[in-house]
Amino acid sequence: MLSILEGLFIFIAVSESILGVLGNGFIGLVNCIDCVKNKKFSMIGFILTGLATSRICLILIIITDGLTKIFFPDMYSSGNLIDYISYLWVIFNQSSIWFATSLSVFYFLKIANFSHHIFLWLKGRINKVLHLLMGSLFISWLFTFPQIVEIINESRMKSGNATWNLHMQRSKFFTKQILLNLGVILLFTLCLITCFLLIISLWRHNRSMQLNVTGPRDPSTEAHVKAMKVLISFIILFILYFIGIAIEISCFTLPENKLLFISGMVTTAIYPWGHSFILILGNSKLKQASLRALQRFKCLRWAEQERFGMGNMHVHRC
Repeated sequence: MLSILEGLFIFIAVSESILGVLGNGFIGLVNCIDCVKNKKFSMIGFILTGLATSRICLILIIITDGLTKIFFPDMYSSGNLIDYISYLWVIFNQSSIWFATSLSVFYFLKIANFSHHIFLWLKGRINKVLHLLMGSLFISWLFTFPQIVEIINESRMKSGNATWNLHMQRSKFFTKQILLNLGVILLFTLCLITCFLLIISLWRHNRSMQLNVTGPRDPSTEAHVKAMKVLISFIILFILYFIGIAIEISCFTLPENKLLFISGMVTTAIYPWGHSFILILGNSKLKQASLRALQRFKCLRWAEQERFGMGNMHVHRC
């Protein structure tokens, strides 16, 4: 039987999942419509669509895995369900982080302003850099899948009250988890480095503009400040995501600690839905599309009210 606090955390996790699917689905839909209209797929459109798709799948895996462990532990520990979830988790978790890293690298090379020759060389070869990152994703998969097979074979869950315990020493288990997530850790580190460098570049530009302009801040300065806020928010959410994953992994060695596991699930789910709304608010195309969608929703609601005699003349303005 779940406690009130555990039930509240599960409700929050499910709500985060719904918001995440809606937000990322909107991003993917807008970019697909834009691709159809322009009859071409830009690099940024490809990255955003891939990021949204992988995150939708990741959210569904997170919530399915968590709810199955909580409500149907016997089903989870028996059969091949844990195998399928583990393989899908590896694919979509690494894909999501790869697309997030590619997005940060893309913005870094497009927006940042450094005079170092290495940066200038990379800036002129942005497509090749992204293709190189894609190759690293496939290499990470080739390295990871044998590791996950070994962990699954050695770490079958016990039955009864110790369902969440593993037949493996903790030190060996955590060592294998580090090796399993080595590619993810490297991508995460690269993403943080590019984000911090981009923040430094934006901060330098903003400081230079403030020193040279005595009047109110111009739109360019406001845009740079907004970009810095978006990047800082992304970094915080990204770190929370890895903290949540670490909590969930540690729960494998802590029997029946459901509250800790649920709190890890809530923390993990913050990033996929939170960053999607940050992208919508920070991207002018996505923001305008969301405003148009809200306007149409209001018009439909007013039209519905008018149909039942409860509306007003605002419906004719839509």
